[in-house]
This record gives sequence, C-alpha cells and structure tokens, in this order.
Amino acid sequence: MKVMKFGGTSVGKPERMHQVATLITNETEPKIVVLSALSGTTNTLAEISHQLSLGYKTPAKKKIDELEAYYKNFVETLVVTEAAKTEAAEIIAEHFDFLNIILKISYSDALNKDILAQGELLSTKLFCVYLKEQNISHTFLPALEFMCIDENEEPRLERIVRRLNALLKDNKSETLFVTQGYICRNAREEVDNLKRGGSDYTASLIAAAIEASVCEIWTDIDGMHNNDPRVVDKTLPIEQLSFDEAAELAYFGAKILHPTCIWPAQQKNVPVKLLNTMQPNAAGTVIRQEAGSVGVKAIAAKDNIIAIKIKSSRMLLAYGFLRKTFEIFEKYKTSIDMVTTSEVAVGVTIDNDLHLAEIITELEQFGSIEIEKNQTIISIVGNEISRTEHVLQTLFNSIKSIPVTMVNYGGSAHNISLLIPSDYKKETLQLLNKGLFNL
Repeated sequence: MKVMKFGGTSVGKPERMHQVATLITNETEPKIVVLSALSGTTNTLAEISHQLSLGYKTPAKKKIDELEAYYKNFVETLVVTEAAKTEAAEIIAEHFDFLNIILKISYSDALNKDILAQGELLSTKLFCVYLKEQNISHTFLPALEFMCIDENEEPRLERIVRRLNALLKDNKSETLFVTQGYICRNAREEVDNLKRGGSDYTASLIAAAIEASVCEIWTDIDGMHNNDPRVVDKTLPIEQLSFDEAAELAYFGAKILHPTCIWPAQQKNVPVKLLNTMQPNAAGTVIRQEAGSVGVKAIAAKDNIIAIKIKSSRMLLAYGFLRKTFEIFEKYKTSIDMVTTSEVAVGVTIDNDLHLAEIITELEQFGSIEIEKNQTIISIVGNEISRTEHVLQTLFNSIKSIPVTMVNYGGSAHNISLLIPSDYKKETLQLLNKGLFNL
C-alpha cells in the first residue's frame, strides 16, 4: 500500500481535483490519499480566527461569507449531477453553519483549532463527493479517528498505528482511502493540528504506520531543486537525496517539503517521492536511505534569523558555561540553528523572537550581549561534503563579496551553513549557483 499526499495547489481548482482523481486511479496498488485544504483556505481561516480573537466580528463575518461563496462556486464546476451538487451543498452548509455559529461564542485557543480544521474537512469531503459521482470506489477515513498528539504536541505513534490499522482492517476489501492532512486530536481529545505544513507530516506518519511501499508528496513543482527557483533563474531538480540530506534542506528553507516529514518515513525506511501534479510524468525527487552520489547537491536559505553573541571572560576555562547558556533557550522552548564558540564568546542563531526579551535578560548575567536581526542562513547540502575535496575553496571563492557573519562546518557531514545579512540573500544564492553548479 502506498501513501499519496496532495497539497493545496494540487486541489485548489476543480479541474485539479479532477486530475488528482485520475492520478490516484491510474494504478491498482492500494493507497491512502491525504489531502490538504484548498489553496488559500487555511490563510483565510487563520485571518477569520485572528479577527475573532480581537472581537472584530463584522470583518470576520465578511470573510466567512466570501469563503462560502468561493466554495459554492467551486462545486459548480467540480461536480455535474444534481445529486452530487446537492450533497456538496449540504457539506458546505454544515461547515459554514459552524463558522457562523462561532461568531456568537467566546473565543478560545480550542475554538481556533476547530476553525483551522475546516479547510481539510471541506476538501476531503468534497473530493469524496466527486469520486462518488465518478463511481470510483473509496472509503473516507476521518483523520480525527486515528491521528493524535500527546501533551508535548508529539505524535502518539503507537496509538496512530493501532487505530489506523484497525480502520483499514475493517475495510480490508477497499483499495482507495481518503483522509485529511494537518488535523489531529490532542491529549485532551480536542481537535488540534500538526502546525503549518503538517499535511506532509500526516502523510509520513501514515506511511510509517502502515509501512507503505512509498510516500508520494505531490505539489506544483517537479521535485526538490538544487536552488530556490523563486530567486535563482537556472535551477535543476535533484534526482535522489538521502533522508539526512533532505532533512537538512527542509529544515534550512527548502519550501517543497515540511521539515518534520522526513523522520517518520526514515524510521521505517519508506522512500519519499516529491512529484508534480501538473507534470505527473516528470521524474521528481526520490528520498531514501542511500544518497546516490557524493558532493554538493543543493542550496537552501532560511530567513528571519536572529544572531545572538554572548561575550564573557568568565567563559574561559569555565566548566558548564555552555550548558547554563543553552538551558536558557531550553527554558523558553527556543531552538538554536547555528552555534560558534571562541575562548571568550559564543554565538547562536534562533528563528523565533517570541521570548527574545526574556532570553536576553537571563543571558546578561553571563556577560555582554549583541543582537543582529534580519539575518539569513544559507545551507549548502550534499553527501559527505565536509570531506569532499575543494568544496570549501570553491564555496568561499564564489562569495568573496559577501559579508559572512558566521560559519558552521563539520558538525554535519552533509551541511555547511553560512549566516549572512538578509539583504545579500539573492546575490549569495546566485553566486553559489554559478560557483558550485556552473549555472
């Protein structure tokens, strides 16, 4: 059995939903299809929720009405029979009745999660209406019946495996299942989610739970590219990546894949394929245990980085200094991307300023603190590149004009990371594309 996940752009128009139906029925292997919300829906729902959190019910109501009109128009093209149109209209009415009811309810974080869940619930139910109209046999698997997280917002893998396989066993004659990405239940059995990009995570968790033959992630680009195609004109898709290489790229800015997607599939050695819904015959990128080749494969950029430098003479030969420093970041659940140290200073980068003021206050007990905002991490990723001849020389020769704030080298055999001012991002990516790939 395989897993096929389709993102928001892949189901964002009726004709694309039709295309997805064709893709999933072109072969006989049993499959679980994971759908995201229609493109733009989650952003609109988040905006509605934000307005309600501020007590702005009139603009929230306007957004709800606009979104409902969009869905009503969507199904007019999605299905053609009166029976299917009626069923689709009932689904839309059900979910928008809920959104209108919440205008009269006190806002809470739990309500916010319910609001954000509506996109995936709508897309999957409407897709199933279309499958039914086309006489395509399928079973609807509500993600809220098996996908769950614990009190630390981590997936409860054993429970997911048990619940999902029980549902599949109850429908063992079925070969096509449809479920939602992103949404789940938390430790209190409330509706929750796997955070932004979580549909990839859902697909990978399902693939691991059923030990799938493959986990296919279908988007609007033909695989992972060697550089950011939004910034650099000449880029190429990568044929094969190892799990470790893909994880580095996803974490450090490659937008095609959510960073959490790699781990579950890697645990069960399930290959992940990145494919293009608009060009289904394109080879795409396959991610598996083996890297396939040695050397630089891709460059990724992560924006909105904050650099923090702690200078202290107390650090010199001080046992436990780094531990005490890092405990402050742990206390505020703020992850660190890069670390550099010298005799009297330690530099770190973070991508979340939610608790920056508190972190700085506590760090000041150790010495003077310097903050640099608007930084970007540029990551050069490839198999064994830290031990590949001439990589460093070529890399730095390519960016002689770029002011590099920090360098991470040797911590990973697959990654060399540079910190630069964000104003130099485009130039850096273009120079590295030419220097490392001759493009």
